[in-house]
Amino acid sequence: MAKTLKEHFAPDNGPKRILALDGGGIRGALTLGFLEKIEKTIREREKDDSIKLCDYFDLIGGTSTGAIIASGLAIGMDAVEIRDLYLDLGDKIFGKKRSWLLNPFKRYKAEFDFKPLENALKAVFGEITIGSDAIKTGLCIVAKRADTLSTWPIINHPEGKFFDHNKGMLLRQVIRASAAAPSYFIPQKVDVGFGEVGAFIDGGVSLANNPALQLFLVATLKGFPFHWKTGEKDLSILSIGTGTYTKRFNPHKIAKKGLLGWAKMIPELFMEDANYMNQTILQYLSDSETAQKIDIEIGDLKGDLLHKKKAFSYTRYNVLLETNPMQELGFSFSQKQLESLREMSDAHNKDILYKIGASAAEKKVLSKHIF
Repeated sequence: MAKTLKEHFAPDNGPKRILALDGGGIRGALTLGFLEKIEKTIREREKDDSIKLCDYFDLIGGTSTGAIIASGLAIGMDAVEIRDLYLDLGDKIFGKKRSWLLNPFKRYKAEFDFKPLENALKAVFGEITIGSDAIKTGLCIVAKRADTLSTWPIINHPEGKFFDHNKGMLLRQVIRASAAAPSYFIPQKVDVGFGEVGAFIDGGVSLANNPALQLFLVATLKGFPFHWKTGEKDLSILSIGTGTYTKRFNPHKIAKKGLLGWAKMIPELFMEDANYMNQTILQYLSDSETAQKIDIEIGDLKGDLLHKKKAFSYTRYNVLLETNPMQELGFSFSQKQLESLREMSDAHNKDILYKIGASAAEKKVLSKHIF
């Protein structure tokens, strides 16, 4: 079942499969339960317990916390290894927050020290570069270059326009760049080749916190090197979220926000629209069996299809962190507990988030969904 990197990339080598992993901080633990179930389902269907997700998917991509998981999969780790790695990393990445109250004269630039994250990534990915043969399949890491305001889908395809610039970039530094969430971690400076340095922040501060649409563009647009065929029998996208919830704020308190309050809220306002717009476009192009409700007006777009034929086969798995959906999965949380689970930097929640993802996967992941 294992393919060479060349076979993964070749546009004429059968149907192509894309795995897209959302950003979401420690809520990436939700993704782990889905990945285990997906890998188990593939192994049972193919009657081969040695298959890894890097063997099955031709392009694996992620943003922020999704970039960590995607990269682990791409270098040949199986789902259980990824689970153990991530649950261990959670405490190191989101350890103790810095306290401005205890150190009022210390001018911190971010809530968390970046060193534990960098050390953890180095322990796993070592000196692997973007151009390394240690990467077993197509890999795309989405980061935001802050000094040019541009979104960078960094890929390992040797025919990419910027591969000669990027092939020497350390994988761990690219992951760190994608995961440098503003206010959580300071930006990552990366030598992008030929003596140029870029300052990168979390790829989620773009249209691609859910990177599925970006990966579709990478796989099919002429400007990128893949040039894969479109069509529901030729291309599939399997997208996994990190949990979501209905957001509603007190209108009177919102109206009274000052300059600092609005500054803190702007990223969330932007990312919410970006996530829903991505999801709308993906469903509009695919008439997906797992279509999500976008809003009351357009619903889940079932029966809406932009063209006569589907552009790809599309499956989206996510979890709604609300009272009733949690009860359906066998969990009972207070409103305070739900609010804690929604927080992207509370490492104490990593184990229960994984269990939520695993429970949801048992209900949602079907063999027919996996192309």
